[in-house]
Amino acid sequence: MDWNNLRFFLELARAGTLVGAARRLAVDHTTVARRVQALEQELGAALFVREAAGHRVTDAGRHLLPQVEAMEAAFLAVESAAPAPREGLSGLVRIGTTEGFGTVVLAPQLALFAQRHPSLLIDLLALPRLVHLSRREADIVISLERPARGPVVVAKLTDYALQLYAAERYLEAHPPIATREDLRGHSFISYVDDLLFSKELQYLGELHRPTRFALRSTSVVAQCQAAAAGAGLAVLPAFLAEREPALRRVLPGDARFIRSFWISMPEETKHLARMQAVWDFLRETAQAQQRVLLPEGGGEAPRRGGRQARP
Repeated sequence: MDWNNLRFFLELARAGTLVGAARRLAVDHTTVARRVQALEQELGAALFVREAAGHRVTDAGRHLLPQVEAMEAAFLAVESAAPAPREGLSGLVRIGTTEGFGTVVLAPQLALFAQRHPSLLIDLLALPRLVHLSRREADIVISLERPARGPVVVAKLTDYALQLYAAERYLEAHPPIATREDLRGHSFISYVDDLLFSKELQYLGELHRPTRFALRSTSVVAQCQAAAAGAGLAVLPAFLAEREPALRRVLPGDARFIRSFWISMPEETKHLARMQAVWDFLRETAQAQQRVLLPEGGGEAPRRGGRQARP
């Protein structure tokens, strides 16, 4: 039985779509379909049912899945025990992280890192949603919440600050804001409540409950751009907002928050040279960017619920 066919089956089961599996495997979606069909013919059983939303695993596929996952784990164990290649780091490392942090802080540094390791391929998934390590959507995940369970290696990556911001043009055209009570009646820019992917994004309720929104978006980058255009007030990560010349801090001593990023990867892959190298580089990058992540001059910043974040 061809292991490659089994590998294609495994990625399609995880992704649920041919396109998603193809991205993960760095092939065309027709290759995924052809490999899975070959495996089905070899086994004499249908492993997927094609539906409008993608591919659903059949009973035969569910029976096969844990066995293929065990084969994958054995392969990774052999790979981690093998000596590192002489030419340096090689292979694929896919990093899942939040949109703003991935776009502004990580992307420039990872591009330079990849240049130093030409045989290493870095995929950066900078998305306005949770990237799931358990579904193998990424090899390393940076999240707003500490993973609660599973065979994973977890570490706190860094704290970062958020602040209330508005464009100078907005502040000049609206009543002055000296206290939290002055926020009443102002227009706000924020997330779409029912599409929040983490409870750590619920900071606006700790500051003020707006009655009027100029814009709500799942994208923090879109929120930042709307605030810079003068649409309203927005609580934004300092590492994103401080790059916008049009934005000014509002209530700097009373509207600042601290959140944390957590980094995790599967226990079974922690010994791979490429994983160790990227993991260490991400931690070094976060440490080197402390002035960007936690800029001075914002006053004492309350943490969620008034408690210190877990170490």
